[in-house]
Amino acid sequence: MKLWGRQALSVVVVFIALVAFVRAPAQADAFSMPSAPTGVTATATPQGLKVTWQASPPASPPISRYVVHAGPDSCPVTVSATATSAVMPYIKGPSSVVPMVQAVNDYGFSGNGVGAPVQVPVKATPGFRNVQILEFSDFHGAIEPTSTSIGAAVLATAFAADRKTVKSTVVVSAGDNIGGAPLISSEFDEIPTIRALNLMGVEVSAFGNHEFDRPLTHVRKMMDLSSFEWVGSDFKHLNLLAGDSSEAVSVVVKDAGRVKIGYIGVDTADLAVRVMPTNLVDGRRTVTIDDSLVKAAIAEARAQGAQIVVALLHRGWNANENGVATGPLLESMPLVKGADVVFGADSHLQYASIIGGKPVVQVPNSGQMYSRTVLCLDTTSNAVIGSSVDFVTKAMLASTPGSPQVTEMVAQYKAQLGARLDGKVGTVSGKFPRGGNPPVERSGETPMGDFAADALRVKYGTDFAILVGGSFRDTMPSSAYSPADTSLRRPGNGTSGPYDVTLGDAAAMFPFGNNVATTTITGESLWLALENGVSKYPTDGRFPQISGFRFAFDPNRPVGSRIISVTKTDGTPIARDGQAYSVATVDFMVGGGDGYGTLFTPSKAIMHEPYLDTVINALKADLAAGRVTLVPAADGRITRVS
Repeated sequence: MKLWGRQALSVVVVFIALVAFVRAPAQADAFSMPSAPTGVTATATPQGLKVTWQASPPASPPISRYVVHAGPDSCPVTVSATATSAVMPYIKGPSSVVPMVQAVNDYGFSGNGVGAPVQVPVKATPGFRNVQILEFSDFHGAIEPTSTSIGAAVLATAFAADRKTVKSTVVVSAGDNIGGAPLISSEFDEIPTIRALNLMGVEVSAFGNHEFDRPLTHVRKMMDLSSFEWVGSDFKHLNLLAGDSSEAVSVVVKDAGRVKIGYIGVDTADLAVRVMPTNLVDGRRTVTIDDSLVKAAIAEARAQGAQIVVALLHRGWNANENGVATGPLLESMPLVKGADVVFGADSHLQYASIIGGKPVVQVPNSGQMYSRTVLCLDTTSNAVIGSSVDFVTKAMLASTPGSPQVTEMVAQYKAQLGARLDGKVGTVSGKFPRGGNPPVERSGETPMGDFAADALRVKYGTDFAILVGGSFRDTMPSSAYSPADTSLRRPGNGTSGPYDVTLGDAAAMFPFGNNVATTTITGESLWLALENGVSKYPTDGRFPQISGFRFAFDPNRPVGSRIISVTKTDGTPIARDGQAYSVATVDFMVGGGDGYGTLFTPSKAIMHEPYLDTVINALKADLAAGRVTLVPAADGRITRVS
């Protein structure tokens, strides 16, 4: 073990702040994460470091475990909620360590109760090893640093430093490495991101839904370019995911410093409606999800000698509600009962707890942070006796230099990008907002949703327009795209607009390359479409952004009966009947994406120009007329009733 000292205390402060980040709004403060234990002391014994503490106050949900650790370079121990002491094995010596204890419930970890530094013996406790797993997810091509994203160059440096701390260190991703990406990745066929992940030292990645934003030929190309392995344990027809020099596998088992680690990967259960259906098809065969395959994959990893099994799930935590942690990640825990640690993804949120005796961890999207999970393995029994989790944020890495090799690679793509995308396409009165928790475009009316849907309806002269909030990926002007042309007017330094909008801004906002589709929708199907749109409120990308009508919903009502009213803009009710209306949307939704099934009458759909062109042309029309495009004020087209 190494002296953590001041570093420990700074991480403790940051960890407490991060724990607060995942606290869901409590009802009258009835539910919360536990308070930190107090009175932490430690004594060196021949068997290990004996740590004692005073129990945390009772919590709701109840405390399920205590975690005893001494920072990343320790062998943490997880004990029951009734324990007030534990013996933590020595890893290295001589050294001075800082003992720490955390209480855990289903909502998350408490802050650290911290004891005084303790000298430990030279000799390590025989038969124990620690393994450090560095994990991120939903990277979405965020190779360039921004105000929120760490950037691939600094991540590469940070991962290298962490590897020096713990010999048995691995770097993994829970999917969505590509797709929905900034232009510096998407404009170059996502190749920059794969190159960056290679240089960052990623060893294994699961698949997310965005790996399939393009046809199978593209994901195969990405796999061929990857120096890491791709694992898909819940795929039927896995052999469709084979490139010229690589193939996806259902199980990966690798040696990590004299410890064998097995990896399984689980994609989102509703993959078939999250992407264009044709993107999963090759001839007569289709990549499909079958969760019944997961249990066998874990067994196979054990059969191949895995002492630790890591589950990479592209399924997310959504909220802590009424004492229960919710979301597809938690619902999928029975699938991975035989794993030792579970990493989630997809919902772009942060979470950490111990569920079913194993750590369950998730980080936000776009490289905002990564998780650092340390497991203590008893090599005699091949049992994990404990785990600790902390999060490494952009702020913590503020003084970390970027890898020169990665920095140079990103700069080369950046230079090529500027020449293509700095062309001015419009001027806006202010910055179109995005963000929030939950993200505004996935939970209610937003200026970008109003502008984009209005542009679509006006261009094609339809009664209505409907888009999904998940299609919006940036502000306008972009927070992720920085023009090389410094004469352009941009947000920052207290300026309030108007701002210049470039092609790069527009493409960063709408990165998916969907085409406009016009078709018909009945009143009955419109109500059903809206019910689908609010069915996973407030975190899912299917939430509708609309034009030409209004609707009100109550998220507290049962799924399928949340829509209260649907009217035209003049207040005329739209009945749940067979009356047909013209509607503009995108091919993704007509094809059944995000659960919209056949509600948009695919047989009558007509495909048009790329949707991005519609947005750009709306901006250009104002620019040509000498007008500044105004940020729309909310007009009440979407109302949440509670």
